[in-house]
Amino acid sequence: MKAITMQRYGGPEVLELTDVPEPKVGPDSVLVRAKAAGVNPVDWKIREGYLDALFPTHFPIIPGWDLAGVVERVGPAVSEFSPGDEVIGYVREDHLERGTYAELVSAPVRTLGRKPRGLSWAEAAGLPLAGLTAYQALTKALTITPEDTVLVHAASGGVGSFAVQIARAKGARVIGTASPRNHDHLRELGAEPVAYGPGLADEVRRLAPGGVSAALDLVGGAAIEVTPDLLTDKGRWASIIDPSVIDRGGRYVFVRPDPTDLSALAGLVDDGRLTVTVAKTFPLVEAGEAQRLNAEGHTRGKIVLEIA
Repeated sequence: MKAITMQRYGGPEVLELTDVPEPKVGPDSVLVRAKAAGVNPVDWKIREGYLDALFPTHFPIIPGWDLAGVVERVGPAVSEFSPGDEVIGYVREDHLERGTYAELVSAPVRTLGRKPRGLSWAEAAGLPLAGLTAYQALTKALTITPEDTVLVHAASGGVGSFAVQIARAKGARVIGTASPRNHDHLRELGAEPVAYGPGLADEVRRLAPGGVSAALDLVGGAAIEVTPDLLTDKGRWASIIDPSVIDRGGRYVFVRPDPTDLSALAGLVDDGRLTVTVAKTFPLVEAGEAQRLNAEGHTRGKIVLEIA
C-alpha cells in the first residue's frame, strides 16, 4: 500500500510517499480503507521530534492520528463494526509507528466511532482529534452548563471553533478571542469576539463585568498569564497547551481516544449543532506541504489529506 513515512526527525522534506506492507489486524482492531486523514499541529511536532520523550518511537513512522474511511476487515474479537461501515477515528496508540497517512490503517476499536451521515470524507477526517479535544475539555475538565460564561482563547482555530459550538450546544454564553478578520466567523458560530493584543482583558471585563465562570486556553503564552484575573471567584479553567496551568489552579487536558465521545460529537453533527470547516485539502503525496501550512497557524478550519 501507499503511505507517507519518515525515517528520521526533521522538516517537511523527511516525509516521503513510499510502498509499505499492509498492516496486520489484531484481535481488537479493524482494517480501515482510508478516505481522508486530518492534519494537526501534533503531526508536525512529532515529525520534528518534540514528542520523543513522551512516546516510544519505532522508525519508519507513518504520521497522522485523524482518520475517516471504510471498514474492510475486523479482528476476531470485534463485534462493534462490520465490513462496509463508515467510521472516523482518533487513532492514537501509546507508541509512534503506525499512523493514518496511509491507504490502509489498522485501528483499535477503542479509537473509532461511526462517521456522521452529513459530512464529506474530508470534513469527517477533520473532526476526531480537534473535536474530542474541545469536547473533553468542556464536558469533563470544565463541566460546562447553561449557567456558564465561557472564554475560549484562539476561538477561530480548529479546536476553538469546535469549542465554541459545543459550549453553545450546552447552552453556555461564549466569548472568543481571535484576530479581527475572524470575528464575523465567530459571530456566525455564536460567540462574542474579542481581539488579541493590548486591551483584551479590558474588553473581556466589559463583556463580563463579574468575570467568566470558565475559560479554555488553546494558545498558551499571554493567555496563561491573563486568564486567572478574568475568572469569577469560583471560576475554573483549562489549557491544552501548557501543563503549568495545574500550578495556577487549572486543569491540563491531553485528549484521549474515546468511542463514546466520538458518538456524542457525531450526534451533535447529525443534529445540526456542530459543523466542520475545511480550510484546504491536499493529496497524500503533498503531506509535507499540508504540515507546513498547518504549522503557520493562520488557517481557519481544518487541513485534510484526501487519500481515496
